[in-house]
Amino acid sequence: MPVVDRAGLGVAPELVQFVEGAVLPGLGIDADNWWHGVADIFTRFAPENAALLAKRDALQAQIDARYKAGEPVDEAFLREIGYLVPEPAPFTISTQNVDAEIATMAGPQLVVPILNARFVLNAANARWGSLYDALYGTDALPGAARPGGYDTERGAEVIAAAKAFLDQAVPLASGRWADFAGGEPVLADPAQLVGRAGESLLLRHHGLHIEVVVDRASPIGSGDPAGIADVVLESALTTICDLEDSIAAVDAEDKVAAYANWLGLMKGDLEETFDKGGRQLTRKLSLDRTYGDLTLPGRALLFVRNVGHLMTTPAIHLADGGEAPEGILDAIMTSTIALYDLRGLGKLKNSRAGSVYIVKPKMHGPEECGFTNRLFDAVEDLLGLARHTIKVGVMDEERRTSANLAACIEAVQGRIVFINTGFLDRTGDEMHTAMHGGAMIPKAEMKTSAWIKAYEDRNVRIGLAHGLSGRAQIGKGMWAAPDRMADMMDQKIGHPMSGANTAWVPSPTAATLHAMHYHQVDVFARQREIAGEAIPGLDGLLSVPFAGGRNWTADEVARELDNNVQGILGYVVRWIDQGIGCSKVPDINDIGLMEDRATLRISSQHIANWLLHGVATHADVDAAFERMAAKVDAQNAGDPLYRSMAGNGDSIALAAARALVFEGVAQPSGYTEPLLHTYRARAKAAHA
Repeated sequence: MPVVDRAGLGVAPELVQFVEGAVLPGLGIDADNWWHGVADIFTRFAPENAALLAKRDALQAQIDARYKAGEPVDEAFLREIGYLVPEPAPFTISTQNVDAEIATMAGPQLVVPILNARFVLNAANARWGSLYDALYGTDALPGAARPGGYDTERGAEVIAAAKAFLDQAVPLASGRWADFAGGEPVLADPAQLVGRAGESLLLRHHGLHIEVVVDRASPIGSGDPAGIADVVLESALTTICDLEDSIAAVDAEDKVAAYANWLGLMKGDLEETFDKGGRQLTRKLSLDRTYGDLTLPGRALLFVRNVGHLMTTPAIHLADGGEAPEGILDAIMTSTIALYDLRGLGKLKNSRAGSVYIVKPKMHGPEECGFTNRLFDAVEDLLGLARHTIKVGVMDEERRTSANLAACIEAVQGRIVFINTGFLDRTGDEMHTAMHGGAMIPKAEMKTSAWIKAYEDRNVRIGLAHGLSGRAQIGKGMWAAPDRMADMMDQKIGHPMSGANTAWVPSPTAATLHAMHYHQVDVFARQREIAGEAIPGLDGLLSVPFAGGRNWTADEVARELDNNVQGILGYVVRWIDQGIGCSKVPDINDIGLMEDRATLRISSQHIANWLLHGVATHADVDAAFERMAAKVDAQNAGDPLYRSMAGNGDSIALAAARALVFEGVAQPSGYTEPLLHTYRARAKAAHA
């Protein structure tokens, strides 16, 4: 690939053109100075990045050898090799200039693939959502609307449910909202009425706003005694624009497209025109909302998730000819682009507190967190920013981070705004770390294993012990079934009840429904209740989900393999052939589930583990691939861009999926990115 020399770096022409044509001129930054600063950061940090990855491999090799020798991999051994570090002395994080959506509010969080501008705009605009629409169009209420126009019976059920919600969150002094006939409402707590827009009412409960929309001329409002046309909830307080697990970005072209969408968000001018039902629609970022003298943000506060430390990118080659660490490039690019927001150069405002919010995933332990802290120091120096302007969210999704969480927080204590559990990546790392120790229990049983409860409990309690409440988010993971909102409403209230002040949801509609949970639970009161509880020790966390001497029947093995292989193929075929990094993929029972690389990691590692320990044979897995390739082909029969896998010896996607399984034991930390990137690049070349 041809490159352009910039300060001794070999830079892809697409990236040079984007930086020098679209990013730096509007900031008044001299390109030559910027590139020399960038080159200096790579010189300083690329060798250390490589050394940290080598340490991961060295620790894993010692654990593997211990298991192979039949010796216990217990706490004492993990401390001896440096996998576990001493607990830090008591401390409280010192993060300053944090927006209220993160520090003092509790509500849903979206994660959105940054390469899809339409999805990004929907997620950014999901700060406010219609409760009427969310209830009408999902199974959150029993039954479903009849097709063929507005179903008045369903509508009546929705209105009754929404007004019952108002009775709970913002009760009237007497009577029910169903009987409210309009005019000035007399609330049980008059302080909950905080603004008006025309006749519409703005209410507040648990720090979240509710707009009761009064429009007597609308079809819904005209039939309501008070003219209420909708109940709009403040929903997704924050959205993570994802450069990592939910996108397929394997070259400079992909990276520039991702950065360009982030630039549009930071400048406030991102828009997307698309066809819907034969009409051309243009989506833009929502404006702020005004209620008399009160103005509220119209959009979710935006984080950007960079990639982790593992991968390199062909977008930049270092002086030695090797590819640059992708995570370092992400830190530089996303922070530089965020200057548009920090300097008030955009049409809209993201951070009113003057911060840049970067989520950093897949870090293994406090040393890697400290590396990120110093990298962000260097980026701040490059851009002339005050120390700790760039904030960090630490994904607690690797075993060495979970086991050393307090020390990880300490390493970034001046800039941390977020810790979040990630069940799937965490399970993938659990299995890979103990890969040689024995066969694992079936995948579905992982959620009830002892280490999971310890993991989730420790995350909240360690966060509270070090002062995150009121300064940062303590988050929980994704609800993966966007069509099963009734189940979500039944189960996901457990996240605010756990003391987490945010949790991930798969869609704007799910954000509006999940927002109801934060009216049912006063999260900050829950945090005060939990704060005095003891932090669970390491025993539960270090209990590996081995199956022991369990024997499986051939049918049980086949069912588990089919379930895993179908999930792998359904996701990988879109990633490799179409560059889709996250989508709703039908599972083996044809239920749509949100899939990304984290779900792929657990499935591929599970089969690799069973192969290693003889639970399944190579022939068993081959047979599952044959069966499930045909099933996935059938599930995608309506996609004109789909390339069949069954019986297709030329299918690059099928080859990639097989490699993820049969080479799974050898993959670094069990990650899927190295193989996915290799096969996606091959597919792009083949289908160019």
